[in-house]
Amino acid sequence: MSPRLKKKRCCEGDFCGQAFKPVGLPLRKLDQIMLYRDELEALKLCDFEGLTQEQAGERMGVSRGTIQRLLTGARKKVAEALVIGAALVFSEHA
Repeated sequence: MSPRLKKKRCCEGDFCGQAFKPVGLPLRKLDQIMLYRDELEALKLCDFEGLTQEQAGERMGVSRGTIQRLLTGARKKVAEALVIGAALVFSEHA
């Protein structure tokens, strides 16, 4: 049995190919944590814009449960990057 096809997710903005890192260290010397575009979009909609998970799901065209999963992963990655001083590298796909 093969996995279900991934649903198209609507994301705004162009973040791919960019990184957020601590000042003073080159990117190549830092641990890199991949933050995917859909995770960043879910984080932006819920934590920055203050939408509910249901509203964010409607904007992205996915279920509330998917938004919850994306938020959990994104928050963990951001916290890890802040605690260990790693770079967050924004990427288009998983």
